[in-house]
Amino acid sequence: MLKVSRGARPKGRVKVNWSANFAYAIGLLATDGSLSINRRHICFTSKEMEQILNFQRALNIKVHIGKKSRGKGQEKKYFITQFSDVLFYQFLLSIGLTPAKSKTLGKVSIPSKYFFDFLRGCFDGDGYSYSYWDPRWRSSFMFYMGLVSASEDFIDWVRMEVRQRLGISGHIGKVKKISICYQLKYSKYEGIILVKALYKNNRGVFLKRKRLKIMKCLAIINKNLIKLVN
Repeated sequence: MLKVSRGARPKGRVKVNWSANFAYAIGLLATDGSLSINRRHICFTSKEMEQILNFQRALNIKVHIGKKSRGKGQEKKYFITQFSDVLFYQFLLSIGLTPAKSKTLGKVSIPSKYFFDFLRGCFDGDGYSYSYWDPRWRSSFMFYMGLVSASEDFIDWVRMEVRQRLGISGHIGKVKKISICYQLKYSKYEGIILVKALYKNNRGVFLKRKRLKIMKCLAIINKNLIKLVN
């Protein structure tokens, strides 16, 4: 049996090296991930296999993917990937993530050049977009982008960072589901500005379903603008 000295340092599964994909993975962890209380396991859960594969691709790892139920449900309809990495766990703590992050999350230390890659990960985790034709005005197509979190501090921090970089303010409101959540929402033209920043990196990882939905909305907006001009 191979003996390991007590002074041996643990080897990290994840290589901590900032990049667009790495920042995206941190965004996913900040929204849909979790850190175990044993200070070594990192877990990521999603309804979509693509999201799980994106997470592993962004961190350049390959680990087991299982299925689980949520709450008291019996049906295992969620995909889950979990791995042990003490060094990566400590790194996540150092940049602002915590085991009880859902309500304690605040500022996350992200290099400025990768902020929107990080935010794209957050959006793919707990973000949304929707649109509709407003019957009150002719040719009025409404479009919204939003991010939801149980942490008011995190939502405030994201809003401040986006405002400093893009000059858009958005709006923060409360949403009550099982518990109170905070919603940062950008309407139409502010939303368009945000979308361009989120997807500026054409080679970055993203959830195809959400991006396709947004691109369809923007196509309708562009078509409608052409009609108005002509």
